Amino acid sequence: AADPAVISPQDPTLLIGSSLVATCTVSATSPLKAEDLYWTLNGRRLPPTSYTALGPTTLGVALAHLNGSKQQSGDNLVCHSRDGGILAGSCLYVGLPPEKPVNITCWSKNMKDLTCKWAPGTEGETFLHTNYTLKYKLRWYGRDNTCQEYHTAGPYSCHIPKDLALFTPYEIWVEASNRLGVAVSDVIMLDILDVVTTDPPPDVHVSRVGDLEDQLSVRWSSPPALKDFLFQAKYQIQYRVEDSSEWKVVDDVGNQTSCRLAGLRPGTVYFVQVRCNPFGIYGSKKAGIWSDWSIPTAASTPRSERGAGGCDPKGGEQNTTLRRELKQFFGWVKKHAYGCSNLGIKLYDQWRVWLQKSHKTRNQVGKEP
Repeated sequence: AADPAVISPQDPTLLIGSSLVATCTVSATSPLKAEDLYWTLNGRRLPPTSYTALGPTTLGVALAHLNGSKQQSGDNLVCHSRDGGILAGSCLYVGLPPEKPVNITCWSKNMKDLTCKWAPGTEGETFLHTNYTLKYKLRWYGRDNTCQEYHTAGPYSCHIPKDLALFTPYEIWVEASNRLGVAVSDVIMLDILDVVTTDPPPDVHVSRVGDLEDQLSVRWSSPPALKDFLFQAKYQIQYRVEDSSEWKVVDDVGNQTSCRLAGLRPGTVYFVQVRCNPFGIYGSKKAGIWSDWSIPTAASTPRSERGAGGCDPKGGEQNTTLRRELKQFFGWVKKHAYGCSNLGIKLYDQWRVWLQKSHKTRNQVGKEP
């Protein structure tokens, strides 16, 4: 059977701000006339003032200054008979052409894959279903490849799991398309070796340094996935007190896989995390990309014995002096060296030797008549 009515235009795509005149024509076999019809848009009845009878069986409706579609599947424009029956429908797609995608950044986990993400232009919202395609090719002799796994690292991202070449730059770009057009990003050029990141450092252990109540020792392993590659690594540590959400970052750990945290509070639980930046892979000149932080590892510093009573007042005195001088020392180290440099630890050990000597001489001087 013929449709009871026909809407024209059928499923149009329009720019925001456009106007449209649509018509509903009832089939010749129907007893209905133009005056028996009305229109709805997304279920809301349109005012009769916007209607025009364009013939005995055709009712037109004028829509001015259209806003972006309420849903990406289009707005429903429907022609009804007087009793509410649906005679015909049309989808209006109202929106903007896509903008050129921007800010493409990519990273490779352990040199095995590549993930890229981008931003959808300055406005972003087109009101229409917009499709993004990440394309890539080897710079000089490659053919275009299309990335298949989208939304792996957020809404505008794609993951290329394997079969990537090293030592050859890739060209990478993103194409955005919808019913109103196509926009293509700038092409970025990258070498996988320049964008490597790793898993967080494994085997993070935090332990006490003897009875030193203001120190903890941290050690970890370098990323196992890169053990066969030529690379340098630098590490960062962050730590916080159990009941605080504020992390302190130790920046200059360098490429050592252990470090001593100093100047901590006695008898306190600390959470410690480590992350890794592999750089200079096979001589790459780029800065490298930080890994995620390791899962927090907890340890507590020894309790202070300050409150313990003792029989030897001299010993006690000596202890407080030692503590005071320790405080001064760490104040000095904080100013002149940084959290984890070897320098700090070497200095500290030298300084303790010096301190012991000076106590001996002081005690001997005290014994002389």
